Amino acid sequence: MKLNIGCGKKILKGYINLDVVKLPGVDIVHDLNKYPWPFKDNYFDEIYADNVLEHLDDIIKPIEEIWRISKKNATIKIIVPFSPTIWAFVDPTHKQFYTHYTFDYFTKDNDLNYYSKARFEIVKKKIIFSKYLKVIEWIVNSNKLCKKIYLHSFYTLIPPMLLYFELKTIK
Repeated sequence: MKLNIGCGKKILKGYINLDVVKLPGVDIVHDLNKYPWPFKDNYFDEIYADNVLEHLDDIIKPIEEIWRISKKNATIKIIVPFSPTIWAFVDPTHKQFYTHYTFDYFTKDNDLNYYSKARFEIVKKKIIFSKYLKVIEWIVNSNKLCKKIYLHSFYTLIPPMLLYFELKTIK
């Protein structure tokens, strides 16, 4: 089972497509700020969230719901605007802001992971730039040192657009 949360008009074949608005192709209408979400525990093998989490009232609660409804070793794919950049702040409906390190707080080895019981392994983190800066995207994401130098020195000079995370549920 696969779930596409906050799908809007991006309907994915082979997924349950969920949104707050009943658009064509939406399978389930639900407000993601209302808990619990309408799914059983340990139900999904994959959850996809493309530019939706930043619109919610909280960061921790939706991540805990994703953890609750996903099976052990489920794949979680998340795309959010990179903060602090114009892409995070330009939309007045954005309520939450994500950095390259936000999901570190949900890993077993993070010293500050006591805010939540949800645990994930971070499989992949990618910084995404506009289509005109794909060479810079390749360099920044080529290894940990390049990424660290960029994040600590240059991200304000050449700001990215988005962050992509691929997580694996730990239970």
